[in-house]
Amino acid sequence: MNGSEKTTYHVTRVVWYAFGVIEAILVLRLILKFLAANSAAAFTQLVYATSGIFLAPFQFVFGAPSAGGSVLELSTILAIIVYWMIAWGIVKLILMNRPVSEVEARSSLERQDNA
Repeated sequence: MNGSEKTTYHVTRVVWYAFGVIEAILVLRLILKFLAANSAAAFTQLVYATSGIFLAPFQFVFGAPSAGGSVLELSTILAIIVYWMIAWGIVKLILMNRPVSEVEARSSLERQDNA
């Protein structure tokens, strides 16, 4: 593995890690809302405040069905899906710049032609 490949590898890992943290915070929010967690608890407040930043663009896309204090935040599910797609797209863009051999390029083009 040359220096360029190592850099590409590390950058893609950082992207997946950063978006993984965002996803984890959103999943925690989804679980806490669904289980009707005590909103006065410090941990719950921390998760809601932190996740609110990432949820803001999706906040009112869908309603939030609820029953007995339990809430299913469909907007949070949408945010999780969109952030994963963004991470995947960024990683694909980064990987497009990696060096490839002539044989690898030819093989890839042939697979694309046959698809």
